[in-house]
Amino acid sequence: MPNVSLGLKQPHLVVIGGGTGSFTILRALKVLTPNITALVNMADDGGSTGILRDELGVLPPGDIRQCLVALSPSTEMRDLFNYRFSNGSLGGHSFGNLFLTALEKMTGNFASAVETASKVLKIDGTVVPITLDNVRLVLHNHDGTHTKGEHLIDIAHFGKRKMRPELTLSPKAVINPKAADAIASADIVVIAPGDLYTSLGPLLIVGGVAEALSKTKAKIVYVCNLVIKPGQTDDMSVAEHAAEIERFAGGPILDYVLYNTAKPSKDLLQYYAKYHANLVKYDEDELKLLHYQAVGRKLIAKQPAVPQAYDNLAQHRSVIRHDTQAVARFICSLIDKHYCNQSFQEVIKPHLSVVS
Repeated sequence: MPNVSLGLKQPHLVVIGGGTGSFTILRALKVLTPNITALVNMADDGGSTGILRDELGVLPPGDIRQCLVALSPSTEMRDLFNYRFSNGSLGGHSFGNLFLTALEKMTGNFASAVETASKVLKIDGTVVPITLDNVRLVLHNHDGTHTKGEHLIDIAHFGKRKMRPELTLSPKAVINPKAADAIASADIVVIAPGDLYTSLGPLLIVGGVAEALSKTKAKIVYVCNLVIKPGQTDDMSVAEHAAEIERFAGGPILDYVLYNTAKPSKDLLQYYAKYHANLVKYDEDELKLLHYQAVGRKLIAKQPAVPQAYDNLAQHRSVIRHDTQAVARFICSLIDKHYCNQSFQEVIKPHLSVVS
């Protein structure tokens, strides 16, 4: 980590989310300050994480692992924690998930497991579960039916109705006190891109999160998704994505919405067309009328992401990724101008790269 403080107060950045979205944003922002906290969704129950939850009764390690890996300076340790077994009884499991599970079983405390893993990975920053309650996500349809479990909700098709489904957690969850403290002390809170109904929604509806976000003096930024999720957010605009974030958070919490104005290559557009995953649309005139400041930037990384080998959920992950340099430059612009001056930009520029 370079000495980026230049003798000035280092800002406290908080990133809210889970999975690939948080991984990408954390990799971009950790070069701005070592004072960074990742608040992580704890409703995941798919893939390796789901098996470990069902068979061993542990809290979900998957999204926590990705955030730990994002903040680790060691390439070897990142590769080790991301290593996924290809066959045998461990087929589909990542080493990091197994490591966190073993630590939780050994200590009897998931928070302690995360702290120990943080030390092993020597992370720059802090990773905090948004809640320590063992919860399952429930989606309530307007026809009276419901779907329980993040994995089942992730593959569900909502139809073309305009009314958006309600989300609850079973049992009810309360915010981790460390997460509440992080939000209260933050200078900037970044809500990372991610699936509205399986990544961001279940985090924002945890009891106490909405209150913490409404009370913080931090600037709150939502980095909007690049593409829609077929069957769930079809035809939803940038403004509608932001509206869902604020619906889950219980009110108008956003100060900024960062959205994409670039188009990917023709080949990538054709690839996405096969899966009906179109770019999120935006209406500049509509965005100008809203209470937050909407900022359009070219946010698409030049190179598409390459799915990890043996990733059972690869078919559900986006290959279009945010350009981390563009995101970091915008967040940097919100920091004190003396902290984020030209010489500071020169220091961090070599450390910023497009993350897949």
